[in-house]
Amino acid sequence: MSNKQSQLVKRIALIIQYSGNRFHGWQRQPYHRTVQEDIENTIAKSLGYKVSIHGAGRTDAGVHATAQVAHFDYVGPIPPKRLAKVINRYLPEDILIRNSEEVSTNWHARFSAQWRRYRYTLYTNKNSNLFVKSFSWHYYRYPLKIKLMVDALTSLLGTHHLTAFRKEGSQRTHSWVEIQDIECYRKGAFVHVEIQANGFLYGMVRLLIGMLVEVGIGKLSLANFNQIWRNQGRKHVRHSAPANGLCLLGVGYPEVSFSSNLYLDTQPLFETNQIICED
Repeated sequence: MSNKQSQLVKRIALIIQYSGNRFHGWQRQPYHRTVQEDIENTIAKSLGYKVSIHGAGRTDAGVHATAQVAHFDYVGPIPPKRLAKVINRYLPEDILIRNSEEVSTNWHARFSAQWRRYRYTLYTNKNSNLFVKSFSWHYYRYPLKIKLMVDALTSLLGTHHLTAFRKEGSQRTHSWVEIQDIECYRKGAFVHVEIQANGFLYGMVRLLIGMLVEVGIGKLSLANFNQIWRNQGRKHVRHSAPANGLCLLGVGYPEVSFSSNLYLDTQPLFETNQIICED
């Protein structure tokens, strides 16, 4: 790149949606299809040169996103706001760029973020449903008591050492997480759990949901739940919830020009008229 071109470099932020069912996660890796690789290859095809995109977080295999945020550096005549439409022409059907914006050259999708928010969805009707199976955990064997689940989640608010909810293989140097907001609520046959934090450990939400379900069915007491995570009892957290129930809802920044209706909580909130009793 010439000196003249380097002066024209623009940093572009993308708001990205993807259905994670056919991806081996966000991060590029050999021999597997990933979201990052598909987007980088598509941008290269669209713009005529290779780029590296940097995401706000690394979702696992099978996990969805309605508002993943990423950035790349761009040189060219296309207005930043039009780049989303240009890239979308060549993207596969399970990825969509919702928006593209120019940001400052020192802005970073990952390091500038102040929070990430995930939603986990459980479908509790005993009859399976084709139209929700790709985006929820079909859990119906025992009734879930929402009050117990809420009490367990409330204890996690604040900054804590959450090694108990960290899978092996993480490159993060510590397990401190600031849990900023938590919700757990029922919509007909669906139970939704939303968690917002400054960052997430590898596999954290799925391990937490697996243990939370044990609390909800009365298999694990609230006291034992608190004892396990406070004592960093990773060996006692045995079950990881299925990936397809998890969705990245959004990423928060101190200063951002994105319209909120483009990138905050655009996953349809599943709801039915079916009444599920909490016995």
